[in-house]
Amino acid sequence: MSVVGMLVRQLLRYGLYAGAYILLISQLSLFDRGWCFFYLGFLLFLPLGTPVAVQLLLGFAMGLTMDITYDTGGLHAAAAVLLAYLRPWVLRLLTPRDGYDAQDSVNVHQMGWQWFMVYLLLLVGLHHLAYFLLELGSFRHFGLTLTRILASIAFTSVAMLIVQLLFFPVRRGRG
Repeated sequence: MSVVGMLVRQLLRYGLYAGAYILLISQLSLFDRGWCFFYLGFLLFLPLGTPVAVQLLLGFAMGLTMDITYDTGGLHAAAAVLLAYLRPWVLRLLTPRDGYDAQDSVNVHQMGWQWFMVYLLLLVGLHHLAYFLLELGSFRHFGLTLTRILASIAFTSVAMLIVQLLFFPVRRGRG
């Protein structure tokens, strides 16, 4: 795929994840304790070969879009940049013995359930921990915040798993 084609594809993905979150998913809650941060799918499912600097810029752009939309003063941007910063570390941590192939992507069908769930829960968990602790600004109501973090991790992770199962192609399996 050409560079222009890849750029157009990523811009469309950006618009789809941001638009779906802003127009529909942000209105959903899980018992008023958990929220689905659907826009994270854009960052989580970037191609494995995406340079770190580009990931950081995309994380900031996506977070800033959410902050401008919801007037959250940089909470989304800070947490999304943290996710983009930690993603290469998590990918290195989870590198298969044979390494990643050039055509590999973050795909539950391709990488396997165990790999995908560790990847997803680590990054979503770290993002949510940063987001909700920054939102709280103290440890005064930590029990309630911990409930919100755990419920949101569950809600977001299930949504990302559904996206993977519905929209990512089934390809060859890993050994």
